[in-house]
Formats: sequence, C-alpha cells, structure tokens
Amino acid sequence: MHKFRPLILLIASVSFGLGISLPLMQFEKLYFFTETPSLISIISGLWVDGEILLSFVVFAFSILFPIVKLFTAFQAVFLGEAARGWAAALAKWSMMDVLLVAIAVFAAKTSGLANAISQPGLWFFAISAIAVALSVAKMQLAQYLLPKTKQ
Repeated sequence: MHKFRPLILLIASVSFGLGISLPLMQFEKLYFFTETPSLISIISGLWVDGEILLSFVVFAFSILFPIVKLFTAFQAVFLGEAARGWAAALAKWSMMDVLLVAIAVFAAKTSGLANAISQPGLWFFAISAIAVALSVAKMQLAQYLLPKTKQ
C-alpha cells in the first residue's frame, strides 16, 4: 500500500487547492439573494471588514495548517523516518480545519438569516484532509506493525 502514498498525497494537494478556491457553500438570504464564497474570499472579506484576528485564525487553521500538514506528509513519504514524527503529531489534528468550516456552515443554518447549502469546495477541502490523514495513518500503522530491528 505504500506505493499509493504519493498518489494519495497528489490527490490531497489538488483537492486542497480546489477546496480553498471553489465555493464552500451557497447562502440563500430571503430567497432572492445568494452568495457562494470560497474560503479565500471569506478570509479576505473578514480582513476587509476589520475582523483581523478572526481572519488570521481562519487563515491559520484552514489554509496555513493544512499546507504544513501536506508538506510534512510529503516529507514523511519521500524522506522517510526523519519526518514521520512531525507528520504523526500533525495527523492528530487532521480534521480540525474541516471542523472549522463545518461550524461556519452550522452557524449560518441555525441563525435563521440564511440557508446554507454545501458546495464542491467543501467536499474537496474534506477530501484533502482525509487523504492526508490516510497517508500518515498508513505510516503510523506500518511503524507499529513492522518488527523493530536492532542497530
């Protein structure tokens, strides 16, 4: 199964790029007005509206953190043992970025101000997080199952 890790990480990378640039959700307000923001446009909108701290938090946990996870997963696959510790540590937080986006959708739906419908960006974003988690999980599983050799 280890030969599929590069393919899984390629899928994760492409899905991440699509996930942050495609619309995450469609908001319907008063049945007349619709908005379909992407994650990038949500962060820039928060910044423009003066919500600097909130835009930084969303950027850090929804864009920067997944990029770091992808980078360490690639290192773990191609460099081996040297990067597995970091990849394993970051994998424990693997779905936090998707959870943040899900909370935003839930907040929009329960506020009564807008009806929120998931869009392809949300699905690609989730696929990316799951693919990275799978690639790292396979490494962790192999690390525990393979017999230790004395050096």
